Amino acid sequence: MSSKEGAQGGKAFGILKAKQEEQLEELNKEFLNDPKYNLDEDLEGKLEIFKKKFMEFDLNDYGDIDMMSLKRMLEKLGVPKTHLELKKMIGEVTGGAADIISYRDFVQMMLGKRSAILKIILMYEEKAKEKEERPAGPPSKKGFADLP
Repeated sequence: MSSKEGAQGGKAFGILKAKQEEQLEELNKEFLNDPKYNLDEDLEGKLEIFKKKFMEFDLNDYGDIDMMSLKRMLEKLGVPKTHLELKKMIGEVTGGAADIISYRDFVQMMLGKRSAILKIILMYEEKAKEKEERPAGPPSKKGFADLP
Protein backbone atom coordinates (compact mmCIF):
# COMPACT_ATOMS: atom_id res chain seq x y z
CA MET A 1 0.00 0.00 0.00
CA SER A 2 1.45 3.36 -0.98
CA SER A 3 1.42 6.31 1.37
CA LYS A 4 -1.25 7.97 -0.80
CA GLU A 5 -3.66 5.08 -0.28
CA GLY A 6 -3.19 5.06 3.51
CA ALA A 7 -3.62 8.78 4.09
CA GLN A 8 -6.75 10.84 3.64
CA GLY A 9 -6.02 13.89 1.52
CA GLY A 10 -7.87 17.16 2.01
CA LYS A 11 -10.32 16.65 -0.86
CA ALA A 12 -10.93 12.95 -0.09
CA PHE A 13 -11.39 13.76 3.59
CA GLY A 14 -13.89 16.51 2.72
CA ILE A 15 -15.90 14.12 0.54
CA LEU A 16 -15.84 11.48 3.28
CA LYS A 17 -17.03 13.98 5.90
CA ALA A 18 -19.78 15.30 3.60
CA LYS A 19 -20.99 11.74 2.96
CA GLN A 20 -20.92 10.98 6.68
CA GLU A 21 -22.85 14.17 7.47
CA GLU A 22 -25.44 13.23 4.83
CA GLN A 23 -25.93 9.81 6.46
CA LEU A 24 -26.29 11.35 9.91
CA GLU A 25 -28.74 13.90 8.52
CA GLU A 26 -30.90 11.01 7.21
CA LEU A 27 -30.92 9.46 10.70
CA ASN A 28 -31.83 12.85 12.18
CA LYS A 29 -34.90 12.92 9.89
CA GLU A 30 -35.94 9.54 11.30
CA PHE A 31 -35.76 10.96 14.84
CA LEU A 32 -37.72 14.08 13.78
CA ASN A 33 -40.49 11.81 12.44
CA ASP A 34 -40.44 9.39 15.38
CA PRO A 35 -43.42 9.99 17.73
CA LYS A 36 -41.27 8.83 20.64
CA TYR A 37 -38.88 11.80 20.18
CA ASN A 38 -40.55 14.45 17.99
CA LEU A 39 -42.30 16.11 20.94
CA ASP A 40 -38.92 17.04 22.50
CA GLU A 41 -38.42 20.76 22.74
CA ASP A 42 -36.10 22.08 19.97
CA LEU A 43 -35.43 18.56 18.71
CA GLU A 44 -34.03 19.85 15.42
CA GLY A 45 -31.48 22.06 17.20
CA LYS A 46 -30.49 19.26 19.56
CA LEU A 47 -30.01 16.82 16.66
CA GLU A 48 -27.77 19.32 14.87
CA ILE A 49 -25.59 19.61 17.99
CA PHE A 50 -25.52 15.81 18.41
CA LYS A 51 -24.51 15.38 14.75
CA LYS A 52 -21.56 17.77 15.12
CA LYS A 53 -20.49 16.20 18.41
CA PHE A 54 -20.72 12.69 16.95
CA MET A 55 -18.63 13.68 13.92
CA GLU A 56 -16.04 15.10 16.31
CA PHE A 57 -15.96 11.77 18.20
CA ASP A 58 -15.92 9.60 15.06
CA LEU A 59 -12.19 9.87 14.51
CA ASN A 60 -11.96 6.89 12.14
CA ASP A 61 -14.83 8.23 9.94
CA TYR A 62 -16.58 4.84 9.83
CA GLY A 63 -19.85 6.26 11.16
CA ASP A 64 -19.38 4.91 14.67
CA ILE A 65 -17.38 5.59 17.82
CA ASP A 66 -15.01 2.80 18.72
CA MET A 67 -13.12 2.41 21.97
CA MET A 68 -9.95 4.19 20.77
CA SER A 69 -11.95 7.15 19.42
CA LEU A 70 -13.80 7.43 22.72
CA LYS A 71 -10.52 7.15 24.66
CA ARG A 72 -8.82 9.92 22.63
CA MET A 73 -11.84 12.18 22.85
CA LEU A 74 -12.19 11.82 26.62
CA GLU A 75 -8.46 12.46 27.02
CA LYS A 76 -8.89 15.68 24.99
CA LEU A 77 -11.71 16.67 27.35
CA GLY A 78 -9.38 16.06 30.30
CA VAL A 79 -11.32 13.01 31.52
CA PRO A 80 -9.07 10.02 30.77
CA LYS A 81 -10.65 6.63 31.38
CA THR A 82 -9.30 3.10 31.77
CA HIS A 83 -10.07 0.34 29.28
CA LEU A 84 -12.67 -1.15 31.65
CA GLU A 85 -14.35 2.23 32.19
CA LEU A 86 -14.52 2.74 28.41
CA LYS A 87 -16.05 -0.71 27.93
CA LYS A 88 -18.62 0.10 30.62
CA MET A 89 -19.47 3.42 28.95
CA ILE A 90 -19.97 1.80 25.56
CA GLY A 91 -22.02 -0.96 27.20
CA GLU A 92 -24.26 1.64 28.88
CA VAL A 93 -24.90 3.38 25.56
CA THR A 94 -25.44 0.25 23.45
CA GLY A 95 -27.16 -1.83 26.12
CA GLY A 96 -24.22 -4.26 25.92
CA ALA A 97 -25.16 -5.19 22.36
CA ALA A 98 -22.03 -3.84 20.62
CA ASP A 99 -18.41 -2.75 21.09
CA ILE A 100 -18.98 0.45 19.14
CA ILE A 101 -21.44 3.33 19.48
CA SER A 102 -23.57 3.99 16.39
CA TYR A 103 -25.11 7.38 15.76
CA ARG A 104 -28.55 5.95 16.53
CA ASP A 105 -27.26 4.70 19.93
CA PHE A 106 -25.63 8.07 20.56
CA VAL A 107 -28.81 10.08 19.87
CA GLN A 108 -30.97 7.68 21.87
CA MET A 109 -28.56 8.10 24.80
CA MET A 110 -28.58 11.90 24.54
CA LEU A 111 -32.38 12.14 24.21
CA GLY A 112 -33.09 9.33 26.65
CA LYS A 113 -34.00 9.64 30.28
CA ARG A 114 -31.16 7.37 31.44
CA SER A 115 -28.07 9.24 32.51
CA ALA A 116 -25.12 7.41 31.02
CA ILE A 117 -21.63 8.46 32.12
CA LEU A 118 -20.80 9.63 28.58
CA LYS A 119 -23.91 11.85 28.50
CA ILE A 120 -22.90 13.44 31.81
CA ILE A 121 -19.36 14.12 30.52
CA LEU A 122 -20.69 15.71 27.31
CA MET A 123 -23.11 17.93 29.23
CA TYR A 124 -20.29 18.95 31.60
CA GLU A 125 -18.10 19.84 28.62
CA GLU A 126 -20.82 22.11 27.18
CA LYS A 127 -21.26 23.88 30.53
CA ALA A 128 -17.47 24.36 30.80
CA LYS A 129 -17.40 25.96 27.32
CA GLU A 130 -20.14 28.40 28.35
CA LYS A 131 -18.09 29.50 31.38
CA GLU A 132 -14.94 29.95 29.27
CA GLU A 133 -16.49 32.75 27.24
CA ARG A 134 -14.82 35.95 28.32
CA PRO A 135 -16.41 39.37 28.61
CA ALA A 136 -16.04 41.58 25.54
CA GLY A 137 -14.11 44.82 25.54
CA PRO A 138 -10.77 45.96 26.89
CA PRO A 139 -9.67 44.89 30.37
CA SER A 140 -10.37 47.33 33.18
CA LYS A 141 -7.56 49.66 34.25
CA LYS A 142 -5.68 48.58 37.34
CA GLY A 143 -3.27 50.42 39.59
CA PHE A 144 -0.60 49.25 42.01
CA ALA A 145 -3.20 48.96 44.78
CA ASP A 146 -4.95 46.20 42.79
CA LEU A 147 -1.90 43.94 42.76
CA PRO A 148 -1.97 40.89 45.06
